Amino acid sequence: MTPQEIQSIKNRFGVIGNAPALNHALSVAMQVAATDLTVLITGESGSGKESFSKIIHNLSSRKHGPFIAINCGAIPEGTIDSELFGHVKGSFTGAIDERKGYFETTNGGTIFLDEIAEMPIGTQARLLRVLENKEFIKVGASKVQKTDVRVVAATNVNLIEAVQRGKFREDLFYRLNTVPIAVPPLRERGQDIDLLFRKFTSDFAERYRIEPVTLALDARDMLVRYNFPGNIRQLKNIAEQIQILEAANPAPIDAQRLLKYLPNYASRSVTFFGANGHGTDNESFGERELLYKILFDMRRDVNDLKKLVLRVLNNEAYGSDILREHGNLFSNLDPDTTPVTDPSKLLPSTPYPPQVASPTVANVIQLDDYESNQVEDIIHVSAEDESLSLEQKEKEMIVKALQKNNGKRKYAAQALGISERTLYRKIKQYDIEED
Repeated sequence: MTPQEIQSIKNRFGVIGNAPALNHALSVAMQVAATDLTVLITGESGSGKESFSKIIHNLSSRKHGPFIAINCGAIPEGTIDSELFGHVKGSFTGAIDERKGYFETTNGGTIFLDEIAEMPIGTQARLLRVLENKEFIKVGASKVQKTDVRVVAATNVNLIEAVQRGKFREDLFYRLNTVPIAVPPLRERGQDIDLLFRKFTSDFAERYRIEPVTLALDARDMLVRYNFPGNIRQLKNIAEQIQILEAANPAPIDAQRLLKYLPNYASRSVTFFGANGHGTDNESFGERELLYKILFDMRRDVNDLKKLVLRVLNNEAYGSDILREHGNLFSNLDPDTTPVTDPSKLLPSTPYPPQVASPTVANVIQLDDYESNQVEDIIHVSAEDESLSLEQKEKEMIVKALQKNNGKRKYAAQALGISERTLYRKIKQYDIEED
């Protein structure tokens, strides 16, 4: 399929995104729609599998026939046979009338069977007969009936593993898996997340007649990196929350404000996309999230320092006012240096004259405590010590986490937002001594 054809389908069915995996899934759906082949759609819950089933139906020759979506996991085991294939009067207690099943009422159309892995084994045997011979028998009846129904199935579990556990029929799996379509999870769609967020907030703003919110660059980056275990469904709920609760504040939403809308952000794996567009493994997600947190805190504190230096360059007088305002940045300097309580030695009491070059200001990095959000330590980095790397800061954070949790790796790893396995490897890598 050409990019123009794929874009045409996106416009027609309201599909948003340009991820390669999404485009490939759409291309397969478009090609298989014109046939009567059975399709198996795989993907995580909330990733949009039902949308693909509707696309297949509406692009097929059955588009004028009925379409019905059935959640196999939501129908009780005792009634699912009756729901799908119907029953005759008196076939079981409560069967006071004859009933047509979905395979009879949707004759000439399409049935979408979601969560197919939840279907009972006995019902699977009945479904296999429909797929192979296009015939079924109502519950309690002996007459064989014909049906011309196309089946599109979907699942969010590994059916091969279900077959190995005896939970799913192997012959049915191969019959359903004639044409597989893999719908990518939201976390693997990169900048599609931002596009979808803007679409959702715009729709909600129009519905509630308010101005749509906007995201600052750091918030947009944080949103794209979030794991989204609930996929598109979760993103849509988050977008609605933000649009309603933040509409009164016209300023773009920064990462700090966005953080409260992302559940368990620190403990969720964060996807980083490489040059090939694929995410890294879960173990490296945790490590990179830790470094990302350090960089985020560093950037915030560098901005504070820039404000202070700007005041210096504007020839503002030094004195007790500046020390009271910015004393937290200098309160824990090297104990061998002059105490900050003596402002005359730390800073000149008169402004620098214009012809004097501005002084070199030491780089000061302020790290937030990762659990209580209280400032616990200030690291002073002199001009001669510029070799201090992110790895050293990472080591210090790990040591603090271990100390704060009495050496218990499990809780230290949770506080850091990384896996216990990653923490163990970092302890070995940095040769950290544990109490």
